[in-house]
Amino acid sequence: MFNGKSILITGGTGSFGKQFVKTVLSRYQPQKLIVYSRDELKQYEMAQEFHSPVMRYFIGDVRDRDRLRMAMRDVDYVVHAAALKHIPVAEYNPMECIKTNINGGNNVIDMAIEQGVEKVIALSTDKAVNPINLYGATKLAADKLFVAANNIVGKMNTRFAVVRYGNVVGSRGSVVPFFQKLVREKTSEIPITDTRMTRFWLTLQGGVDLVLKGFERMYGGEIFVPKIPSMKITDLAEALAPGVPTRIIGIRPGEKLHEVMCPGESSHLTLEFPDHYVITPTIEYNHRVDYTCNALGEKGVPVPDGFEYSSDKNTEWLKGFELLDMLKP
Repeated sequence: MFNGKSILITGGTGSFGKQFVKTVLSRYQPQKLIVYSRDELKQYEMAQEFHSPVMRYFIGDVRDRDRLRMAMRDVDYVVHAAALKHIPVAEYNPMECIKTNINGGNNVIDMAIEQGVEKVIALSTDKAVNPINLYGATKLAADKLFVAANNIVGKMNTRFAVVRYGNVVGSRGSVVPFFQKLVREKTSEIPITDTRMTRFWLTLQGGVDLVLKGFERMYGGEIFVPKIPSMKITDLAEALAPGVPTRIIGIRPGEKLHEVMCPGESSHLTLEFPDHYVITPTIEYNHRVDYTCNALGEKGVPVPDGFEYSSDKNTEWLKGFELLDMLKP
């Protein structure tokens, strides 16, 4: 469905954006693939690696409506990956996080509708569920904006969906490269927050594949949640630094012991598919949709009342050697 199409990705110079571009170029023949971001150095470096004739590099910020308007001209699909994501930074600079994650997301919605974009998928995070930090709160608000956008399109055909997942193995800023750096420096101990802590994990390629499949599955209004394994922080440390002692440093501000991707409060809205869940909209749209059968014909069933998909209650757990396999290029 991407052959001959124009695709734009906001925040396209990040870990996800690079893998997305690499995947699309290897699998499809798009008409244009537009990287939209505000860092000229990262764009310059990325252009050295990805210099296909279909590539376009747009310097711009999602806070800038006029620049988004220009970038989205004749675009068919948009992936919205731009965000301020660092939890402590967001706590110290709350309005900057709000301007990018909420106001910027709203700008993407408005310009996509105005320019007649066909489909938009926004990236979310497990931290948007029952948030206890500002970053999670802004992503929850952004999720609500993208879901509700399907009700304000009027006669336009633009549709919006959200993809939500957990920690990405090896992405910049995650604990995995931090632990690897400590190992290279021959650290005498590995700092961990709490021995009980668990997290959801998936590969960067898994995140990209989920988004690409989301474009094929979506009607508009869905929050797609993949079925992915959990791992204890202690097992993660042992896999990356075998035999190195750990030191408990305590939970940092804004952190949780466990993460949730499908909250129990939304169980009446949640459908289970073979390899993912879908949280359906809380609001009714002007157009009726049967979410139990997606656009690919895959069938979903309602989850039990009170069902919660959380990292500590997961049925699939990641072993150390499996994590190491995920880190292989």
